Amino acid sequence: MQYADWGERATRWSGIRSETVDVHGTTTHYLVTDQPQTPDAPVHLLVPNPANSASNWLDVLAELRPHAHAIALDLPGTIAGHTALPNRRAAGIETSALFLRAFADALGLHRIVVHGWSAGGMIALLFADQAPERVAGLVLAAPALPPPLSDSEARKWQILGRAGLAVAAPVALVLLRIAGRRVLAAQLRVLDDPASVADSKWNVGGDLTKMSPELAGLLRAEMSAVEPTRLATAVTVYASLMSVMFVRRQPALDAMRRVQAPTLLIWGDDDRLTPRASINDWTAQRPDWNLAALHGVGHAPPIEVPTDYARTVIGWCGP
Repeated sequence: MQYADWGERATRWSGIRSETVDVHGTTTHYLVTDQPQTPDAPVHLLVPNPANSASNWLDVLAELRPHAHAIALDLPGTIAGHTALPNRRAAGIETSALFLRAFADALGLHRIVVHGWSAGGMIALLFADQAPERVAGLVLAAPALPPPLSDSEARKWQILGRAGLAVAAPVALVLLRIAGRRVLAAQLRVLDDPASVADSKWNVGGDLTKMSPELAGLLRAEMSAVEPTRLATAVTVYASLMSVMFVRRQPALDAMRRVQAPTLLIWGDDDRLTPRASINDWTAQRPDWNLAALHGVGHAPPIEVPTDYARTVIGWCGP
């Protein structure tokens, strides 16, 4: 969905609008807040998980709007977004980082605070490493970064992981062609009754019972309109992510070591996808990174606690 002012959809989203920009021939949809009254307010660029859309950031955009000029984009091929996929490879993690740089070029963005959530965290990290002159701060929310591995585990991923991913991705694509509508129906059931999975072992995506009613209604409407063929993008995204995290780890590890921008890790202590062991490993490698641990929050801080998320960021980087 797109609105000239998202206040038409929900009052809390007033002052947020949909816009598009051409990025190397791809019409790219993004959400942007009105300029705040504060002089020299920072610009925040919000990167979702590339399988999801910019709308996942709406509640955070609303919280940031009084303090910052904030932008959230649809990366190419998002399941429910409005940016087309030029080709399947464009949905990969490293390709998305290059696209993010081209998007920043198209909007003339400089000295920005870049947020990355989940797989978007990996994209934001790679972008910050590629374009350090553009990034004034880096916010990694429940990021999907390389976890700690023993030497033997790393060797197994090198030997078996590459072959496994090469087989798993095509199989997953075939299964989605067969069962895509059932997958979408299952996602709608979760959105209709998030309490049914809130305490389930299958709930790894955060506590959706905390989501605002406005956002819950929007995500249900978006998911209802999705064609099953668009789910193929998610397979490409996650195969690419697993490769960068476990098989071809060195570029991401090098980026973690090199990144110059002040960095804030936002992590929920109930996150089942990003364990505390990973957080401890990353902060040991980069003791200069700041950690904000949110109690009782899962893998979706921008959805579960957007007010706390925004306050944490503003308190860290300043108004």
